[in-house]
Amino acid sequence: MRLDKYLKVSRIIKRRTVANEACDSGRVMLNDKVARASAEVKVGDVIEIAFGNKSVKVRVTSVQETIRKEDAKEMFEYL
Repeated sequence: MRLDKYLKVSRIIKRRTVANEACDSGRVMLNDKVARASAEVKVGDVIEIAFGNKSVKVRVTSVQETIRKEDAKEMFEYL
């Protein structure tokens, strides 16, 4: 699954366009490398996102095309 779509489906970032812009500006890292929005996400990958002065780091535990809002938190774990 594309990185921008994963960030949206997992509800880490609420809108795909915002996820795409974050990737384009270099604020998203996938496995310690700056990632493009089109990068493929797999189970076990580590995603780090810089939100202003704070940073969020998560490990991918599940990759699903669609998921209910209540179950979206099960797609990743915070590190």
